[in-house]
Amino acid sequence: MRQSFTAVLERNRTLSGDFATEPYEAAWAAEARWFVHTLERGAAGARMRVTTQISPDGLHWCDLEPERELDGDLATWASAGFGGWLRLKGAVEGDARVMIYLALKS
Repeated sequence: MRQSFTAVLERNRTLSGDFATEPYEAAWAAEARWFVHTLERGAAGARMRVTTQISPDGLHWCDLEPERELDGDLATWASAGFGGWLRLKGAVEGDARVMIYLALKS
């Protein structure tokens, strides 16, 4: 039987400028899917760019995928071949209140 787990990495957090989520150890998982739910954008709107990062130890990071710009209220994408640790790094022009989920499956 396969196992799954969804981690809430950011809950109602207002992002502005550069950010990175807390690292999450995911070596047991074969699949990962990110969900970024934008709850509110600042008065001028917000432009958000993110990239999935990986790490062998949770301390030193490199990009797994090219940077992507998030549009709409809910964005999702899969990440594969990630190894031990995952996090999301990004930048927000303006500000946005978000929820960020990482769904893992063995």
